[in-house]
Amino acid sequence: MTDIYPLLPRVANTAYVTTAKYREWYQRSLDDPEGFWGEQAKQYISWFEPWDKVLSGGFDRLDVRWFQGGKLNAAYNCLDRHLQKRAQQPAIIWEGDNPNESAILTYKELYDRVGRLANVLKRYGIKKGDRVCIYLPMIPEAVIAMLACTRIGAIHSVVFAGFSADSLKNRILDAGCTLVITANEGIRGNKAIPLKENVDKALRDCPDVSTVIVVKRTETLVPWEHKRDMWYHNLIAEAQVECSAEIMDAEDPLFILYTSGSTGKPKGILHGTGGYLVYAAMTHKLVFDYHNREIFWCTADVGWITGHTYSVYGPLVNGATIVLFEGVPHYPTAARYWEVIDKHKVNIFYTAPTAIRALRREGDEWVKRTSRKSLRILGTVGEPINPEAWEWYYHIVGEDRCPVVDTWWQTETGGIMITPLPGATPLKPGAASWPFFGVEAKIVNDEGAPVPEGEMGNLVITQPWPGMMQTVYNDHERFVKTYFETFPGQYLTGDQASRDAEGYFWIAGRSDDVIKVSGHRIGTEEVESALVSHAMVSEAAVVSRPDPVKGQNIYAFVTLKTDAKPSDSLKSELVQVVRDVIGPIAAPGYIQWAEELPKTRSGKIMRRLLRKIANNEVKDMGDLSTLANPVVVEDLIKKRNKSEVE
Repeated sequence: MTDIYPLLPRVANTAYVTTAKYREWYQRSLDDPEGFWGEQAKQYISWFEPWDKVLSGGFDRLDVRWFQGGKLNAAYNCLDRHLQKRAQQPAIIWEGDNPNESAILTYKELYDRVGRLANVLKRYGIKKGDRVCIYLPMIPEAVIAMLACTRIGAIHSVVFAGFSADSLKNRILDAGCTLVITANEGIRGNKAIPLKENVDKALRDCPDVSTVIVVKRTETLVPWEHKRDMWYHNLIAEAQVECSAEIMDAEDPLFILYTSGSTGKPKGILHGTGGYLVYAAMTHKLVFDYHNREIFWCTADVGWITGHTYSVYGPLVNGATIVLFEGVPHYPTAARYWEVIDKHKVNIFYTAPTAIRALRREGDEWVKRTSRKSLRILGTVGEPINPEAWEWYYHIVGEDRCPVVDTWWQTETGGIMITPLPGATPLKPGAASWPFFGVEAKIVNDEGAPVPEGEMGNLVITQPWPGMMQTVYNDHERFVKTYFETFPGQYLTGDQASRDAEGYFWIAGRSDDVIKVSGHRIGTEEVESALVSHAMVSEAAVVSRPDPVKGQNIYAFVTLKTDAKPSDSLKSELVQVVRDVIGPIAAPGYIQWAEELPKTRSGKIMRRLLRKIANNEVKDMGDLSTLANPVVVEDLIKKRNKSEVE
């Protein structure tokens, strides 16, 4: 793969980092982490009191501490310190689901609203260390709620507003939340989401929640429990603006965020304050080459880690102007993303490969009817991006002038770990590229030994970085077992990857998304990219199916473009494409047409469901509450028996 694609140009002369600087800084960050990160912490964060020690402990004893003894406050760093210079600068540009709805909040207005809500929370007994559940759509109140919690030292647990009542209940109970902030409804793609109704259902089994604060997003009336439920707008109107920022230790918890794990109980990932903020701010500025007064748009919902780090904390610590988008990329038309970019003069755009592939399927005309001249940097996040989608993004959306930063990281890492840096990294379509500063990444086999260049193995991180999670909330044993038991002294990412001769990392996907055919490891992403390279294919997902001879066989679910028709001859073409691109060993044994793939509401393909369908294990499909469209699964099960390749 590394030889097929030429190295593409880097960003223009504005970049903070050059290739030489990257190599120099990167080596120093590994050789002298305390000196390096101490300098970054002073540069990016305002501290009430300095730390005693930058880094203590390590992966050998799992007692890592960052900036211990340092005192700070997250909301102060996002708001107060900017007021002298940025009081009238837009902090949030809100774009509603309806294209006719939008609003702007300046830094001073955001500061005022955060202070009012913080005082409301204190009025209802919330104090430092208490947990508050936030279950809101993508409206400014979601950011206000997060910062109001951090202002008084409360720990927020944001639950994605697309999750079911049962999923919400489980997260409230696990985190021990005593107050919930929600809305009467959410609006997404012109469809109403019954948020308050879901909260009411969830709280039947959550006796510790005594207060529910409800934002009035629509005019829809909802059931009301007068001793428990309070209207947000009434409370805010009565509250004082000034609320002093709680002095927090760098190691004090900032938030709990639950992973939507495909199996088992969701993990409550706990992040601290100091290290996380340093890492969020630095990665935001350097990875996106962010410059003063630019408009930054991360499309991720605040219910996910990308929304936490790059829709809220990283940009606001850096004094950026963010776009907060309530809607979906295809409403009212497939041009919506590009129209929003033009409307708000977005300079930096960060979205998921799933969205890129879906919009690519709709055709180039939706993109080309817009200008997009304000764009300078494009980014991707959430899963590996196949080279064909990357090139469409680069050539059609970015018109060959906007570098694509294809970022790899996780909820657990807190921020971007492997990425190109504009100005420093020549681009290879589909490659996550080089490790960020302080990230020592290696590829090892199942015994923990390094693998040769180009060979796939387990991606591990060998030394601490400031953004890393502290633990799994209320389950430290699970933290140790999940991330450090397999390779003691190293963080196991759970992803498979390879590294080429130029040091570029190529992420193949989760370990359970690697298929072993006749002893050969084949990354599902590589097969999917080959399938998507066919002109008629919009999207593909590949899983494994047991084979008595090969060990495992490849089962592909393929979504065609709107003008393509399924046929046996097309199946044969697709098999040949894979044989030509990768080799006969990777040829799918089965291809099933899929009008749509099962995805979470955040856009991730639920491969565990595809594995069950491919293997005819459909009696117990597990938790489907996170599915955007459950009907998709039923349709795929019905069509499964027609999927064998002749």
